[in-house]
Amino acid sequence: MKILVGYKRVVDFNVRIQVRPDGSGVVTEGVKLSANPFDDIALEEALRLREKGVASEVVIATIGPADAQAHIRNGLAMGANRAIHVVTAEAVQPLTAARALLKLVEKEQPDIVILGKQAIDDDCNQTGQMLAALWDRPQATFASKVEVEAGKARVTREVDAGLETIEVDLPAVITTDLRLNEPRFIKLPDIMKAKSKPIETLQFAELGVESGDHLKTTHYAPPAKRSRGVMVKDVAELVSALKSKGLI
Repeated sequence: MKILVGYKRVVDFNVRIQVRPDGSGVVTEGVKLSANPFDDIALEEALRLREKGVASEVVIATIGPADAQAHIRNGLAMGANRAIHVVTAEAVQPLTAARALLKLVEKEQPDIVILGKQAIDDDCNQTGQMLAALWDRPQATFASKVEVEAGKARVTREVDAGLETIEVDLPAVITTDLRLNEPRFIKLPDIMKAKSKPIETLQFAELGVESGDHLKTTHYAPPAKRSRGVMVKDVAELVSALKSKGLI
């Protein structure tokens, strides 16, 4: 069994995002870039399935600029067998990403595709669902537990009402939630081994993907600063203040 894992590079979650003065985007120059946290969880789950003997190969796929090699090596150091790098300097929206991943699915023929439920840079939460629709295969989103046996995946999903367990036939698309696992710490020997693992490089244009970028961002702005709080002496004063603002 082969597992394909989407592995996107984003601004590190610890970085305080700054909007450009002209509102054209966020500042990425000189800031730390790392794997999308949900994608690290997706890769960790794929590796655990391989360690259980469920899968024999884990392949990571990155769609990003040419300088994303260090990010890809990070995924290989975690334990992926090999990587595919689709090179593009343009930002890719979810539908285009799903179409590009579909081309890789057709090429690699994986039994499972595991993606993070969303990327922390755009928070779209769309690519996995779109890929499943384009591939015409089942999907199991927001996974907090995954069990694979006899050509089926039993997935426990986190939903508004609590937990839901579904069973899907393979091949299928699974998207990961935060509580699925804790990604492993990468050791120095693994970093050294990753240098010899293969990375296949493709130009985005080679995929022949039709653009799905129908959204245009016109302006970026930071969140409004929080106003100073108001101290009240007792509940009666609080109720009076709320009434004066028309809140109750």
